[in-house]
Amino acid sequence: MKIMFMTLRDRVERFTDFSNLSKDWEYVFAGYEKDTAKLLEMGGDADAILADAITPVPKELIEAMPNLKIIHSEGVGYEGINLAAADEKHIYVCNNRGANKTAVAEQAVMLMLMVLRHAVTGHNRVLEGRQIEAKASWSMEGISELGSMHVGIIGMGDIGIETAKLLNAFGCRVSYNKRYPLSPSQEKEYNVTYMSVDDILKNCDIVSLHIPSNKETFEYMNEERFAMMKKGSILINTARGEVVKNEALLEALKSGQIAAAGLDVLAPEPVKEDNIVVKAMKNDGELAEKIVLAPHIGGLTVQTFDKIYGTIWSNFKKVCAGETPVNIVNHP
Repeated sequence: MKIMFMTLRDRVERFTDFSNLSKDWEYVFAGYEKDTAKLLEMGGDADAILADAITPVPKELIEAMPNLKIIHSEGVGYEGINLAAADEKHIYVCNNRGANKTAVAEQAVMLMLMVLRHAVTGHNRVLEGRQIEAKASWSMEGISELGSMHVGIIGMGDIGIETAKLLNAFGCRVSYNKRYPLSPSQEKEYNVTYMSVDDILKNCDIVSLHIPSNKETFEYMNEERFAMMKKGSILINTARGEVVKNEALLEALKSGQIAAAGLDVLAPEPVKEDNIVVKAMKNDGELAEKIVLAPHIGGLTVQTFDKIYGTIWSNFKKVCAGETPVNIVNHP
């Protein structure tokens, strides 16, 4: 079996014990190369591809690889993989659903706390010698505890459920929305109540996004939905940057429609200095204090990668043996 890695080599080697794998297997490390011709030259005869969750695996590449049997996302996302082309060639596409649920849920709650406690701005104030000024200002303005918040979770999959569990420990009221509501017993177990998206936006103090990135959710949070949000509420996004329209987010923050945003993700990736949100924050100090950014590291814990690579190598072994892998996301 020959495997082409379209991801960071150091990460693969750190979380893989190659001594437990077949000595007959061959490995090609393509990194983040996107040129189809170069990829085919390096590993056109590969049986398997492991791709970073945001790395594109286009139709042209899939169609030109005669031995390809499985494409595995390194993460949960797989929007960069051309599913139609994989279906046509009866190639499995798999992901690591649920592996990062605890890590991303922690990131979501961390961003909520950082926004509520002015963590980044407070850090900077202390460095600037303005500790007393910051303390006096926020003691008069008022800081809210997370437990006092009504949190709305849009997208109640594995990560959404894990986030709800953590929020319960703080004493939050938690509402959720998903295409198919949970059963009454599940709602009782997770201490959550179902709400329409509109009602979550209108009533919740914090809205946390946990939806996939696809054609239906592209710029899901747009001008219309920001206008529906409760005045002075907070947006948290640990899903994908593409589900938020950057221009609409900035306008909602500048106008005061929403008070703040905590973002682990920002589109497009990789985020450059000319990103509209980054530029706006650099040019507007007041706006910068309303946004907390993280470099899309919600799921990048050691524990997550241990789970991820356990699933990846198990699936590759299954396919090599002619068996069906787990976490299939297409229709091969």
